[in-house]
Amino acid sequence: MKKVPNPIDCHVGGKVRMRRVMLGMSQEKLGEALGLTFQQVQKYEKGTNRIGASRLQQISRILDVPPAFFFDGAPAFEGMPRPNAPVIPTGDEASLSYVTEFLATPEGLHLNLAFRRIKDPKVRKRIVELVMAIAGDEEQLLSPVPSVGPGFSEG
Repeated sequence: MKKVPNPIDCHVGGKVRMRRVMLGMSQEKLGEALGLTFQQVQKYEKGTNRIGASRLQQISRILDVPPAFFFDGAPAFEGMPRPNAPVIPTGDEASLSYVTEFLATPEGLHLNLAFRRIKDPKVRKRIVELVMAIAGDEEQLLSPVPSVGPGFSEG
């Protein structure tokens, strides 16, 4: 019987991958900095292998984020709610959690990195409208596209 990775290990590994890719760092480079093979880094990123506390501290230094970064938006331990977090996230908390989860996927991260390189605000707006149309969000298309980062404006 195949062992299923712990959801928290998967979450932490996904955040390692997201940050590594955001910095333009390869698995090989991270592995070298840690004294590991890129295959071991892959196992960490997939959640197959659990990252120990001292290794996580090392990774946080290399990726220039605090260790807590890797736990932001993590699922609760079974049967235990997260401290100071509502049982069911609402409003901005739900949106932030969704965005974090999306950016932890390869598609979300690459889409975000490519989108940020588009300088023309009109082109960025048209891309958002195109994606919304493909997704079938006709109702959303009738409302103005919200501002999405610096330099993005209506029109």
